[in-house]
Amino acid sequence: MGQDEHPRASIPNRVYEAELIRLQAELVRAQEWVKAENQRVVVVFEGRDAAGKGGTVKRITEYLSPRNTRIVALPTPTERERSQWYFQRYVEHLPAGGEITLFDRSWYNRAGVEWVMGFCTPHEHRRFLHQCPIFERLLVEDGIMLRKYWFSVSDSEQQRRFASRLNDPMRQWKLSPMDLESITRWEDYSRAKDEMMVHTDIPEAPWYVVESDSKKRARLNMIAHLLSTIPYVDVPLPALALPDRPPPQGYQRPPREHTTYVPDHSASLG
Repeated sequence: MGQDEHPRASIPNRVYEAELIRLQAELVRAQEWVKAENQRVVVVFEGRDAAGKGGTVKRITEYLSPRNTRIVALPTPTERERSQWYFQRYVEHLPAGGEITLFDRSWYNRAGVEWVMGFCTPHEHRRFLHQCPIFERLLVEDGIMLRKYWFSVSDSEQQRRFASRLNDPMRQWKLSPMDLESITRWEDYSRAKDEMMVHTDIPEAPWYVVESDSKKRARLNMIAHLLSTIPYVDVPLPALALPDRPPPQGYQRPPREHTTYVPDHSASLG
């Protein structure tokens, strides 16, 4: 492979860290605007396994208030949920005014893993492709800011990341038999994604593709783009000042031996 085939494959750590913290500060400003203006924001993260969605979500939420910004990563649906309207269990997680909801995988499971792995019928799949644009238009029509990102990773980079997780006891939980089977179904997932895009890449809620072979570039590019789509401005915050501590009023702390303390594990280090 020639050196200039991927001229932007890496980014220096100092550049990455500096830009990430700048963007995270902007995310804090954006969250304050969402709260002040009672806006509702939904961000959908989709893409192949190991494409870098979860890591990007973590960087977005690192300095945001969990009261106003929530991550939704739903497990396998229950029997009761399977009998509901497909979108029903996602609707209950939509934001109220002043909130941001990040879907780490979303209703698009039906167009991806459910369809490829045979967990839904052809009729259910066709119905999803028909209803999804209607559902999303209704969300946007109601005032929700809906942003959809597809993280695109090459087969070779996905293989490398899977191998890295397989040999790392701290990250093995990120691998499942379903993830590994996706290797053998690469083209099936590609066809499913292409068909999904044809039906759901709509003007009201377009798809934005994030090239994610470089995780650092993917994070910076995605966050910068998200911020560019939200018309936030600085919100004046109330002036705060630390009050003076009042003089002691005779309180006596109970003896330490009457309280159970966590052992000082740190004292045994170094």
